[in-house]
Amino acid sequence: MTQFRPKYVTFDCYGTLTRFQMAEAAREIYGPLLDEPRMAAFVRDFAAYRLDEILGDWKPYGEVIHNAVERTCRKNGVAFRAEDALDIYERVPTWGPHPDVPEGLAKVAREIPLVILSNAMDAQIVSNVEKLGAPFHAVYTAQQAGAYKPRLRAFEYMFDMLGCGPQDVLHCSSSFRYDLMSAHDLGIHNKVWVNRGHEPANPYYGYTEIRDISGLPAVVGL
Repeated sequence: MTQFRPKYVTFDCYGTLTRFQMAEAAREIYGPLLDEPRMAAFVRDFAAYRLDEILGDWKPYGEVIHNAVERTCRKNGVAFRAEDALDIYERVPTWGPHPDVPEGLAKVAREIPLVILSNAMDAQIVSNVEKLGAPFHAVYTAQQAGAYKPRLRAFEYMFDMLGCGPQDVLHCSSSFRYDLMSAHDLGIHNKVWVNRGHEPANPYYGYTEIRDISGLPAVVGL
């Protein structure tokens, strides 16, 4: 395991630290209307449309979810109700961390400043971060950056705010598509992939793999 002591450890939040529950929300709302094969397709489409919605100019995350739910319903022959999309959006601040997160983060935070770069709204992320159980040096959102990850502009905003460059950080995420591919393109050589089963391994992007955040202290020599 490569040990690197960065100026900052930077994190994706939803999925990596906070247990991401979009699929569960969709299943709760639409499960009574769909059999399992159609529900599985709905969940896959919902994830794809969320990604598609954030690749252009920034818009509020409520619009991202509204549009993604509407497009998913249309594709799957389900009646769209705006109140269902709002319900899903309003669940985000209630989500808490994966069980492994608080202890692992606390160990690292004692030695290295922690930073979050999240595809979030300012008003949402505060509640999620409070549940993580460790102090953060800074929390940056897509709303502040005017761009969602995987757009490089989001990462560049973080570097500008921190006054550092790609060589100074260790970026930690459970997602290649949202984080680690962009980190690679920007020259962040020190990356950690938290293998939570969201995506298959992709060694091309050069990272240290850990099972969960309990493995992070060892990566930075703690």
